[in-house]
Amino acid sequence: MHIQTQGVQTAEFLLTEAPGSLSREQIAVAAGDALPAGQLLEQDADGTGYVPYGTTEDGKAAAILYAPLRASEADRRATAIVRLAEVAEARLTGLDAKARTDLLAAFIAVR
Repeated sequence: MHIQTQGVQTAEFLLTEAPGSLSREQIAVAAGDALPAGQLLEQDADGTGYVPYGTTEDGKAAAILYAPLRASEADRRATAIVRLAEVAEARLTGLDAKARTDLLAAFIAVR
């Protein structure tokens, strides 16, 4: 018997969000490895795009990737949760105490 394990599905980490699309933004994610839904992101050095949280020592968690992204050698368009939401701690990738505080500043509560 072959057992397969699924990763986090699109928005599986999301418990509640603001009405409409108020919680979401379209963003640019830097080229790189595949990323799962629920990946914490920080803004890149020039502030125009996002990279996985923890890429820089002084990075600030600023968004949560809404859906998985495939690996790419070019920047990728994505949807992210950036404000006014409740999210499930167990479904987030990259969460630490600092990130939890960073997210709370954007009114994203980790439950």
